[in-house]
Amino acid sequence: MLDQRTERLTIQRARQGDREAITALIQAYQRPLEAFLFRLCGKPELAEDLAQEAFVRVIRSLDRFDDQYRFSTWLFTIGKRLLVNAQQKMRPASDSETVEYRADDTRTPLLAVESAERDQRIGTLVQIAIDSLVSPQREIVLLFHQQGWPVQRIATELGMPEGTVKSHLFRARRRMLFAIEQSGVSNPEEVLR
Repeated sequence: MLDQRTERLTIQRARQGDREAITALIQAYQRPLEAFLFRLCGKPELAEDLAQEAFVRVIRSLDRFDDQYRFSTWLFTIGKRLLVNAQQKMRPASDSETVEYRADDTRTPLLAVESAERDQRIGTLVQIAIDSLVSPQREIVLLFHQQGWPVQRIATELGMPEGTVKSHLFRARRRMLFAIEQSGVSNPEEVLR
């Protein structure tokens, strides 16, 4: 991601039609946006499509961007809205699979990745933990841990008190630890460090 000064200069150039500036914005924010959307929906193709659509909308509307805010905040908000709209239009295939997966007591994620290296196993466990979260907990956890947003910024962007954001983070951590414990890990705290 770009620092604030570089971001503002790049946006000014992009507003004037500078293709290199537009490309710089896309290169700086495409992967973080796709990762954010993927963590919310769990579908890489959908995350990629929505990220592209978000950039199309953002580039068309750059003249309406308010410079007092961060570009990433605006972009991520548009991406999230596109995801919500997409989820409302289609029945998510993963929901039924998730319910079936959790209902099957004999199959654990730890057994599924038993032969994988530790990093892959931890990545799988973290994904299981994130999948156990509901909205807005999932979004708050991703903004806080993955994007590095402070509680105050998350509260402002989501329109909720800081205490509520902290409460969601606390409950999300408990829920994630429980999900990891259910996967057969004896010390789930170690996974979430």
